[in-house]
This record gives sequence, structure tokens and C-alpha cells, in this order.
Amino acid sequence: MTKRAGILVAVGATVAGLLTAAPGPAAATSASTPPAPKLKWTDCPTESYPTLQCAKVRAPLDHRRPSGRQVTLALSRVPHTAKKFQGPLLVNPGGPGGSGLSMAGFVASSLPKKVAAQYDVIGFDPRGVGKSTPALNCLPGHFDPVRPDSVPTSYRSERINRDRAEAFARACGEKHGDVLPYMDTVSAAKDLDVIRRALGSRQLNYFGYSYGTYLGAVYAKLYPERVRRLVLDSVVDPDDVWYEGNLGQDYAFDDRHKAFAAWVAKNDATYGLGTDPARVEAAWYRMRADVARTPAGGTVGASELEDTFLPGGYYNGYWPYLAEAFAAYVKNRDAEALVEVYENFGAVDASGDNGYSVYTAVQCRDAGWPEHWSTWRNDSRRIHKKAPFMTWNNTWYNAPCANWPVPPLRPLPVNNRQLPPALILQATDDAATPYGGAVSMHRKLKGSSLVVEEGGGNHGITLSGNDCLDRHLTAYLTDGTVPRGRGEADAVCAALPEPKPLPAEKAAAQSVDNSKGSRLHGLLGFRR
Repeated sequence: MTKRAGILVAVGATVAGLLTAAPGPAAATSASTPPAPKLKWTDCPTESYPTLQCAKVRAPLDHRRPSGRQVTLALSRVPHTAKKFQGPLLVNPGGPGGSGLSMAGFVASSLPKKVAAQYDVIGFDPRGVGKSTPALNCLPGHFDPVRPDSVPTSYRSERINRDRAEAFARACGEKHGDVLPYMDTVSAAKDLDVIRRALGSRQLNYFGYSYGTYLGAVYAKLYPERVRRLVLDSVVDPDDVWYEGNLGQDYAFDDRHKAFAAWVAKNDATYGLGTDPARVEAAWYRMRADVARTPAGGTVGASELEDTFLPGGYYNGYWPYLAEAFAAYVKNRDAEALVEVYENFGAVDASGDNGYSVYTAVQCRDAGWPEHWSTWRNDSRRIHKKAPFMTWNNTWYNAPCANWPVPPLRPLPVNNRQLPPALILQATDDAATPYGGAVSMHRKLKGSSLVVEEGGGNHGITLSGNDCLDRHLTAYLTDGTVPRGRGEADAVCAALPEPKPLPAEKAAAQSVDNSKGSRLHGLLGFRR
């Protein structure tokens, strides 16, 4: 989740300096717990979120040594305005590596006003991310174009990509070796409890998307008595952290790419690439072969093309923009169209470099990865034969973990019988976090409720235009109400209709789409 769509730029928050006064009474502390950190909120309004406030809080780098070296976490807040106050609602967009500062404004403005007014909606940059310090940036420019083709055709081409991954891992160790042992989900979850204490709250409400669902589940496992409400949207499979989960993504993203091709075929009157989805998909792979030989505009090679179309697997609202560039290249060899759509969807800026550094640091540290490269190679070859769209691209994205300078930990089991009812929401055709992960999480969190978007393929489904899903979310945040059913799912919502093609001039210009779904997915980014 380290890329951002340029047409949907999230409004960032400017973070104030370290603060000095605590709001309200501090939560009780034991003799082994350090005093609650001190906070002071300062105004940091944006055009979109005029009531936004910012702060910073210090947390131990190593939570086993609370008085040792500290990291700084950047926070944002939209304060409650209602007489009825239900406490802080921490929101997280996923990653690992996603900045959450703008999520506070988005969630507060997207919930019904009556509900949002009852919470302090809190965004945060997890350790290592964005405006938190130290911020990781292992190897700036690692994704600069043109990269080697992701699909190896020889030992030499495979070795080139392995060397790049090894160089990234080595650079992380040389630049951030003192921090990497503490870049893991358990440490980040313990940071959430530092934030809770700084907020002076006995309990937290938590709302996480994507990787944020795993972070929330780990927090709940560590501190079940401190969880008041728990919302998990688009759920990481806690049994597949992280290597197996990435293999599952390879198949799922290939299915979503086929769904994109079918949509283009259905809209042949607009795109003119034929009415047979298989032929449309074949045209995409011919385009890939073309840019592998001669990068479009000297910028978009095969790997950059994959990066550009990958966001379509997260959110079908991007399909009209991607399809317009696809058709323009296939029919007219319009390289400029591909370059523009790459710059909007696939290019990685400085925040993306930071996000990828945190992504690798957390995933490589969280759990074990195959010790022998032959396992990576054999799995990638096997899956690529059935699911070629992003298998090797995903392999290289995670390949630094094969040579990570810090040994892995064991994932924390998240089974939990001590929580209040949690609300889990999942689309059946989500590619980034396939459906089975939500079912697994539902079984592990006793008393949880699973709401399914039947036929939906987007990643991140609440507060994005589906009124049925949002009604369940609103009811839960209002008074804790969850649906109860007798089957695998407790409630089922129909998916939103597929997008319609845009007028050519609007799609080609990458015009801003200000729908709820577009605003959400501009914040969530990609890669979980």
C-alpha cells in the first residue's frame, strides 16, 4: 500500500510540535506503566477539514524498555461536538506504511453528522511513517522507471531483480538498522495503547481498513479489556501472515484483471477493443510485450505498466481512466496516454518510498519467509502459469524479505473470546484481502458479526457509497448494534453497480472524481 493515485490526492495534515498539556483525566496506570504522555492539540485546518487538530506523542522504541529511546507519533483529530461523548475513534488506512493523518477528516466528514459528533476521530501515522519520527526511507528512487521486466526470461534477468531486492534490504539495514528490530505489528499495536493513555481514555474505539484490520486485531489480542468497539473493513487473513497471503493475492488480482477486461469488452462501443473478454485481455498482454521491448515515452516499461493497472484491482472506479489509456495505446500507439495514467496511478513519490520502506520493514519482521530462494522461484513460476497479471511483480515487491537484515518474529495468534462484538465487513471478490480472510477473522473473534458485500470486488467498502454497508456501520457506532444471522455471514449487502465509461476527454484528462469511493481509495493507496 505504498502508491497513491494522483487524480485523488489526499489532503495532508500539517503536524504541530510536541505538546505539553493532557486533555482530561489520565487513564489509570500500574507501577510498571510509565505516566501517560502529555498532549496538546493545535489547530491544523485544511480546506477539506477545517476543524482538524494535530499533535505528537512519544512512545518507546522498544516497549520492553519504556524509559529508553523514544519514537514520535504524529496524530490528527476531529473533536467531538455532541453532549454525548463515546470516546476516541482511532482510524487506520492500512499498509503497513500508510499515513493515517487525513483519515480522521475523511471518516468524520463521511459518517452521519450525528454519529461523528459523538467521537473524537483520531488519525495517526504509525511508527516509521510520514510525519512520525524517525521516518524510514531505505533507498529513495527504488521504483524509478524504467525498472527491469518483472517476469524473468533467463537466469540473468532473474538475478538482476534479485540483486535489486537484496540491495534494498541491505540499504535498510545500513540506514535504519537500529530501528528495524522494532518495526513490527505488535510494537505498532502497543503504540496504540500509548495513544489511548495520552488521550486520557479507559478504552478505544477502532476502525481499520486493510492491514489496519490486522493491526486492530493484534491490539485487541494484547488489550481486550481496552477495546470498546472494533470495526474491521477488508480483512487480512490472520492465518496467512505474510508469505502465503501474498500468494493468495496473486490469484485474486488476476481474477480482478479479468473482470476489468470483461468490463472493457462489455463497453466495446466506447473502447473499441472487441466484445470478447479473452481477446481484450490478450490485447493487454500484447501491450505489455510492446512496452517491455520499447518503454512508452521512455518511461512505462512492463513493470511500470503492471504498477499502473494494479490499482484497478483495488477499486473499479479507476477502470474508466485505465481503459481510456489502454485503448488509446492499442489503437493509436498513444504513448503519452500511458505515461499520464502511469504518473497518476503507478508512479512512486517520496511518500511512496517511505511507505514501501515501512511495508517491507514490518512484513519482513512480523513473520518468517522462505529461507531458500528456490521456494520463491518455484511458487512464482507455478502461480504465474495460471495467474500472470501480477505474480512476479508481487514476488519482487516482497523479495527484500528473503535477505532481511533482522530475523523474523512469530505472528501473534489473534483468537479472542474476551471482546465485545466486533463488526467485520468484506467484499466477496476483494483481491488485496481475499474473502476467506474475513471468514477466518470472524471465527477467531468470538461474538463478531460478518457483513458481506456480495459480488463486490473493491478493497475498502464502507464510507464509499454503499448505503447498505454504511447503515450497519452507523448502527454499530451509534450503540453497538450488530446484525445476527444463521449462515456464514450475518448480513449481506448487494454490491454497487459497475462504473460507467466516462466521456473520452474527461477520462483522458484524468479529471478529479470526488465521489466517496474515490476519496476513500485515494487515502487507502495500494498493496494492502
